[in-house]
Amino acid sequence: MNIIRKEDLPRALLHALWFSFLLFPLMVMKVSVASGVATVAWRWGMVPLVAIASFVLSILWQMAHRASAEREKRPAGVVGPVQTFLSNILSKRPLVLSGILVIVAFALAYPWFFGFYQTDIMVTALIYVLLALGLNIIVGLGGLLNLGHAAFFAVGAYTYGLLWKYIGPVWTGAGLHSGWLFWISIPLAGLAAMVFGVLLSLPVLRLRGDYLAIITLAFGEIVRMVLQNWTPVTGGAQGIRLIPRPWLLDLKLKPADATTYIYYITLLFVVLAVASVRRLENSRVGRALEGMREDEIACQSVGINLVKNKLVTFALGAFWAGIAGTLFAAKTTFINPDSFTLWESIMVLMAVVIGGTGSIPGVILGALLLKLLPEWFRPLAQYRMIIYGVAMIVIIIFKSEGLIPRRRKMYTFSDKAGDNAQ
Repeated sequence: MNIIRKEDLPRALLHALWFSFLLFPLMVMKVSVASGVATVAWRWGMVPLVAIASFVLSILWQMAHRASAEREKRPAGVVGPVQTFLSNILSKRPLVLSGILVIVAFALAYPWFFGFYQTDIMVTALIYVLLALGLNIIVGLGGLLNLGHAAFFAVGAYTYGLLWKYIGPVWTGAGLHSGWLFWISIPLAGLAAMVFGVLLSLPVLRLRGDYLAIITLAFGEIVRMVLQNWTPVTGGAQGIRLIPRPWLLDLKLKPADATTYIYYITLLFVVLAVASVRRLENSRVGRALEGMREDEIACQSVGINLVKNKLVTFALGAFWAGIAGTLFAAKTTFINPDSFTLWESIMVLMAVVIGGTGSIPGVILGALLLKLLPEWFRPLAQYRMIIYGVAMIVIIIFKSEGLIPRRRKMYTFSDKAGDNAQ
């Protein structure tokens, strides 16, 4: 039984004392500077709160460890009550279809119930969902660790920005609406990001693991530094401003209406990305990518072309990142290299890992949580990095497969000939 044991209490008490000492400068001492004079405010009331919270969390942590160990000792094929309950629900097609319809209705009605501010936040979250779906092709299906995904994101955004900067004056001078450039840049941004994905994959065809991560990290930083220092073309640190929003029947939309319009456009591309990734999973190419992720030598032994598969993996993942970049540029109407740092790549990778590597619902949930929770809990903004770190540790230790692990298809066979003989 997963209950509190006697040995848990001394260990929890030790943890409470240790964390009270460790967090003393952060939680108790508050330094304020006014007129060049620093004053320290002592918040002694935080000491018992930290001690009690540490004590309770320590006991819960030990109980969770025992539950995880019991789950690992469970015989193969035996599932817990939660998994059984979810499997029974998912096996009933009417319930699944009803749930999908509810989600679709909620997504379509979201801007009309939650207002301008929440819709603007959701647009950003959906853009990161699109990024995470693209990275899921590279990491989840292909098994290639990519820390430079923000480079493809930047390529898509700057494709639209440069198109507006250099062709926009001629375009508007001809009497055409500037919003049309958004629809022209969508396919161009996807193709440009695909080209960069192929260029990245060519020198790393024989690399895996840590070496691949280092190379992709360097690639992302190279792209950012080029955008930062190629001032005559990209504008450098000043970036590109006044990027037009998408066109809609020559209407001059107010900021709230324009945000709602971009929300529906982004939602449409998320649906297309989900459909394409789902189709890819069940295709011959998708199964080859999964085989490459599991064992490259075994793939080669059955005739799978690893070079072609790696090129396809990076190209498809970069394509959706490029489209996400265009949507980001249209939403913010301003881009500069600071929007495409290494931290953006890490954020997208965290969404994939926390949600569930290879799982489409998991990736969507992970991206939404990582982008929406910080906005909903702004009073805890200064503890954001701590919360992210703790979340990653907890997920990796207790649920390494992610919040919504991927459910692979299982096939059962019956021996009809033997049944007939009996």
